[in-house]
Amino acid sequence: MDNLNNLKDENTNNTESKINQKQINIEDSKSPLSLFIGSMTSFTLCLFSFVLSRRITLYFVNHRPSNESEIVQSISTSLNTLIIGLAFIATFSFGFIGLGLFIVFIRSFFVKKL
Repeated sequence: MDNLNNLKDENTNNTESKINQKQINIEDSKSPLSLFIGSMTSFTLCLFSFVLSRRITLYFVNHRPSNESEIVQSISTSLNTLIIGLAFIATFSFGFIGLGLFIVFIRSFFVKKL
């Protein structure tokens, strides 16, 4: 008897999840305009991050740490490398997100909607 009740509950849950999945798919579809705006926003942030990354790099190149202690020099060099690396990671992350959104924008013209 318990197995029969469990099967009924599973069938009800599967039907509800299929209905919810269809509603999610309909609601999640984005218009090509929103994809294009998101892509351009991401490319703009990529350009801004690139300019900022270059300025950070040039600053650290021109202002070398001038400490006599090897430990302090090692720590400051590590922090400089970390900051420069994070700046360029942000740059390329925005760039790849913008590229991905632009590809989805182009693809949205070729995919038929149900």
